[in-house]
Amino acid sequence: MKSISFVLITLVAIEHIYILWLEMFAWTTAGKKTFKSFPEHLFEPTKALAANQGLYNGFLAAGLIWSLCISDAEWSRNVAMFFLTCVSVAGIYGGTTAGKRIFIVQGVPALITLAIVYLFQ
Repeated sequence: MKSISFVLITLVAIEHIYILWLEMFAWTTAGKKTFKSFPEHLFEPTKALAANQGLYNGFLAAGLIWSLCISDAEWSRNVAMFFLTCVSVAGIYGGTTAGKRIFIVQGVPALITLAIVYLFQ
C-alpha cells in the first residue's frame, strides 16, 4: 500500500506542477483553452494574479515532493498528510467559490490520496 500512496502523492504533485506552469507561464495562452468560461479580455490584466496562484500551487507540489524524500516513515506520512490537507482545503474552497470543476480536479484526488495515506501508510 505504501507504493500506491507514493504513486498517488506523486500524481497530485505533478498536477500542481502543471497548475504552476499553467498559471505562471501559460496564463495568456494555454490558460485560455483551459479556463473557457473566463472572459478572454481578462487574461492579460489578471496575469500577475494568476502567477501568484501558480506560485502557491508550486509550494503545494514542493511539499508533497518533500514528503516523498523523507526517510523517516512517520515524518514522511505527517508531511504528506499536511500538504494533502492543504490541497484538499484549497480544492474544497475553490469548488465552492470559483467552480465545481476545481473540487473535482483538485479536491477529489487529494482527498482520496489523503484517505489512503491516513488509512494504509
